[in-house]
Amino acid sequence: MTKRVAFVTGAMGGLGTAICQSLAQAGHKVVAAYHPQFDEKDVWLQEQEAAGFKDFIMVSGDVADLASVEAMVAEAEQKAGPIDILVNNAGITRDKMFAKMDRGQWDAVIDTNLNSVFNLTKQVSAKMAERGWGRIINISSVNGVKGQAGQTNYSAAKAGMIGFTKALAQELAAKGVTVNAIAPGYVATKMVMAIREDILQGIVDSVPMKRLAKPEEIGFAVTFLADELSGFTTGATLNVNGGLYFQ
Repeated sequence: MTKRVAFVTGAMGGLGTAICQSLAQAGHKVVAAYHPQFDEKDVWLQEQEAAGFKDFIMVSGDVADLASVEAMVAEAEQKAGPIDILVNNAGITRDKMFAKMDRGQWDAVIDTNLNSVFNLTKQVSAKMAERGWGRIINISSVNGVKGQAGQTNYSAAKAGMIGFTKALAQELAAKGVTVNAIAPGYVATKMVMAIREDILQGIVDSVPMKRLAKPEEIGFAVTFLADELSGFTTGATLNVNGGLYFQ
């Protein structure tokens, strides 16, 4: 397998960590991108080294800010080389019923979850096309597919990622670059597992498989779409939700 350079945003969250680890296990060189205000980066790096992942390259930037992204990608390319695999994983929530949602809560989620996809993809897609190979993988959500009360901002952003995926896949299909989305259901990250026990049990009960996804299962889905043999798969949304929702 050819060793590729993979760039992962939101790399230090529970899902991002699993994605980074899975890509590294597949033999890729991984650039882990994090927000400059994330103050536990050294702890995260130590944890990864202790787990046997000693070669992650770290860069920081604000994915919602185009100038910051331009500088971050330039640093990544200087440290690791041209980016072959882009995983747009960074995301936040600002949940509120729409009647009480303010413009700041709307803008924060749209900027971080959707505008970031433009900002990052703009830096690498043309270069991938010129080289004749690339993988762009956008981490959407089951709530971007089915919607969720209290998450009009989040659902809109995640649905937008899917539309972006389908459109760009058509533009790049003849260039050797695939563009796909993954729509995870509920994943057993530290943040989710910290939810109050009765609420968490209600979430589990709603999933036909009666469990949460393991972060590693989402990481595997990313690695599958990044593989050489996934070159004929583009414009797809891979639902990894335990049967919670079907398109």
